[in-house]
Amino acid sequence: MQISSATPIVVTGGASGLGEAVARAFAAAGAPVGIFDMNADRGEAVAAELGGVFALVDVADPQSVRAGFAKSRAVIGQERVLMNCAGIGPVAKTISKGVAHDPGLFLKAITVNLAGSFNCASQAAEGMVAADPVTEDGERGVIINTASVAAYDGQVGQVAYSASKGGIVGMTLPMARDLSRDGVRVNTIAPGIFLTPLLHSLPEAAQQSLGAQVPFPSRLGRPDEFASLALEIARNSMLNAEVIRLDGAIRMAPR
Repeated sequence: MQISSATPIVVTGGASGLGEAVARAFAAAGAPVGIFDMNADRGEAVAAELGGVFALVDVADPQSVRAGFAKSRAVIGQERVLMNCAGIGPVAKTISKGVAHDPGLFLKAITVNLAGSFNCASQAAEGMVAADPVTEDGERGVIINTASVAAYDGQVGQVAYSASKGGIVGMTLPMARDLSRDGVRVNTIAPGIFLTPLLHSLPEAAQQSLGAQVPFPSRLGRPDEFASLALEIARNSMLNAEVIRLDGAIRMAPR
């Protein structure tokens, strides 16, 4: 699928980090951009800079998602690409000091990361399948989810986060199969350790230590590298139902 003014994108979590990098990359390629985020000030600023539209959206709330799509579609049209980047990363062990993991925290991770991705993907697909194809193959759109290497190599304290990201991996193939007859592709990126705002806040020595764990290149991933893969997934119509690790060959240690 060619990226152009005729292929709007909505990016959840697009106000910062990996989502912001994707929004900027697609805008540079000519795509109209819609940003969903809970940070209104930053989201409005990024959307204004890119000539796009911002919607305050809680991805865990289906009605909030529906209102966000209504707002974005009124400005940029039916999105042809959905990039799910919104998520949270709680840290807690199954048992800590003899006390069980907070079930509310576990449910929140599942609700925001997994159900939130599903809410946005299913509602984007609803709009895509009703639209005209944009390629001679009959393609109508592409959904790109964000998992994590933690879906495979979850560390101590990542039980909720890993479960939520593993769910995203698990729904990639059946969702792609569900939507194949309607020309909508579904893929997932599973990033390793990337230089997001959270890691930016760490001391330089800590950043270098984390980067040294990556076999090659031995550094933290850059958000623009994540965005580059998202662009290629959108452009390459043979990429479907894939989960792609973007991690420099890292396999996370238990701690």
